[in-house]
Amino acid sequence: MRDTVLAYIALTKPRVIELLLVATIPVMLQADRGEVDLALIAFTLIGGWLGAGSANTLNMVADADIDQKMKRTARRPIARHAVSTRAALIFGIVLGVASFAVLWTAANLLSALLVLATIAFYVGVYTMILKRRTWQNVVWGGAAGCMPTLVGWAAVTGSLSWEPIVLFLVIFFWTPPHTWALAMRYKEDYKAAGVPMLPVIATEERVTRQMLFYTWATVITSLVLIPATSWIYLAVSVLGGGWFLSRVHKLYSETRAGAEVAPLKVFLQSNEYLAILFCGLAIDAVVNMKTIADLI
Repeated sequence: MRDTVLAYIALTKPRVIELLLVATIPVMLQADRGEVDLALIAFTLIGGWLGAGSANTLNMVADADIDQKMKRTARRPIARHAVSTRAALIFGIVLGVASFAVLWTAANLLSALLVLATIAFYVGVYTMILKRRTWQNVVWGGAAGCMPTLVGWAAVTGSLSWEPIVLFLVIFFWTPPHTWALAMRYKEDYKAAGVPMLPVIATEERVTRQMLFYTWATVITSLVLIPATSWIYLAVSVLGGGWFLSRVHKLYSETRAGAEVAPLKVFLQSNEYLAILFCGLAIDAVVNMKTIADLI
């Protein structure tokens, strides 16, 4: 029984859901600066977690064949036959329905519909169409991972505005360098599975050059939010962005020089950068000092 429960939990990819927490809470606090509605935040996180779990489970159902070919994913529940494909499919659908119900009841219809759109896009567009056909799979498919910014804002306000869209774009541009850094480390796995990740089909110099482009886009986009925040977010976004850029620039320089590189350092630092940026936004929103726009 314990092994079965753990297998079903693994279907939801719990570690991936950390991004949900990092993105959703700060956005909700920013949407209602100076106020903290713990109940709404809790229910939104529950609904978001159920939705993310649904998308991740259905992703494993669709990817069961290639998961068996990759060392990194061979121990996933369906790949090792700990859960049947049919059972996982039902589990994923149930989680999706539960997610919609929780968000519609506790928040509003818009946030619930956004979660359903996220599940459909991640499974239908990214997993079943883009992932096995183009190296731009994580560029466009990464949009699914950006949706918690829109869901969190919609849960508070019942609408959308330019601020969550900026934060959506921050994660959108952040996703390629984050994912490609990991793919550089496991490119043989992806090659064996027939997944055309950029590190599989391109030279390391081209990959790191693309990573550098998207990292600059991430940092520049993060600065667009400054007028709606105070000096706290301003400092975090500028200093954190410079720190992240320096790491990716170092990787690019080392690649061009033909040196041995450590892409996993970029992968780990990208996680830390995003966490620092959004935590800075959360603190800024709770403290609720005068925004830069108010001071000008």
